Amino acid sequence: MEENKEVKPEEVVEEVVTEPVVEAKVEPHKKEKKPKRDKKDELIEELNDKYMRSMAEFENFRRRNEKEKILMYGMGAKDIIEKMLPIVDNFERGLQAIPDEEKTSAFTEGMDKIYKQLITTLEELGVKTIPAVGQEFNPDFHHAVMHMEDESLGENVVVEELQKGYTYKDSIVRHSMVKVAN
Repeated sequence: MEENKEVKPEEVVEEVVTEPVVEAKVEPHKKEKKPKRDKKDELIEELNDKYMRSMAEFENFRRRNEKEKILMYGMGAKDIIEKMLPIVDNFERGLQAIPDEEKTSAFTEGMDKIYKQLITTLEELGVKTIPAVGQEFNPDFHHAVMHMEDESLGENVVVEELQKGYTYKDSIVRHSMVKVAN
């Protein structure tokens, strides 16, 4: 065993000082450094952003184009219906002008069938007549061209329809020309 040596205070101090001291420096507000971004990564991100924007722009264009197509179809159909209404009016006037004794002739029956087919086709397309006689005058649907005083009728009541009015899918194609009482 070792002998008990007397230890001097200077010797102890030397031993402690000679050992390396490790100190940890902690900076509380400093964040870890992110790895440096490569130019490739930036280019990929930029191209991805451009791609996403282009796709969104294309989708908006497609929706806008679809709405315009539907609108143009509706406007075109309304324009054609507007041009066909005088033909319907002439059929009605022609059929009303036929004397009673000729209403059973083949010609008259043929004209009546063509008229009914035309009206049915327009109704299938969404064309409807505007009710007028007996209704209260409504400037949104009726165009008053005559006025009469009659105390037996109510105020602003349509007495006579001079020309039929039509709607196409909830929009007015032609107002009804009417005669209004009081």
